[in-house]
Amino acid sequence: MLNKVLAILLTSAAISGIAFLFWQQELQYQLPTPVPKGYKSIDTGTYISLPEEIQIKSKKPVLIHFFNPECPCSRFNIQHFITLTRNYADKMDFYAVVSQKEEIESARELLKDTNIGVVTDENQSLAKKCGVYSTPQAVVIDEQSQLYYRGNYNRARYCTQRQTSYAQMAIEQVIAHNPPPYFDTLATRSYGCQLPERN
Repeated sequence: MLNKVLAILLTSAAISGIAFLFWQQELQYQLPTPVPKGYKSIDTGTYISLPEEIQIKSKKPVLIHFFNPECPCSRFNIQHFITLTRNYADKMDFYAVVSQKEEIESARELLKDTNIGVVTDENQSLAKKCGVYSTPQAVVIDEQSQLYYRGNYNRARYCTQRQTSYAQMAIEQVIAHNPPPYFDTLATRSYGCQLPERN
């Protein structure tokens, strides 16, 4: 009888542990990121005052990649992001933005196959201007420093679905000088790791 109870307890503990790991590594990132209290949505076409490190100097649109090296979701889309930087580097400028100075080196290491700049946004002022509260998020700014797109890279976590490659579609449209495309809420509802609380 004691052996049976012990076996049940061990099995329950193992199942609980597996369920916890599944939640921690997988399931929680399939749910939308909770919207922070006091969050203000930013409309497409809003002028975005960019920090000096990201000022539009080349007359090209800019993609700002809000990135957290510790976030599994940010890691899932690294290869897709690197591919975008390679495919559109002559038509767009790319920057990665991290929340803390301590993340700069690990971000640079993960993005070493690119030559993009890594910038910090410790007080979340740029994230707030762009309406970003999670990572990874893509923000496309047009040549007039106006918000063109803010949202997810793709519906699929590894960015493998061509028909929902939202950031790439936005890049192609802004390069073609077309109006911002209309996307469903799957493009703009944030998924991933929540940014630290803003001041």
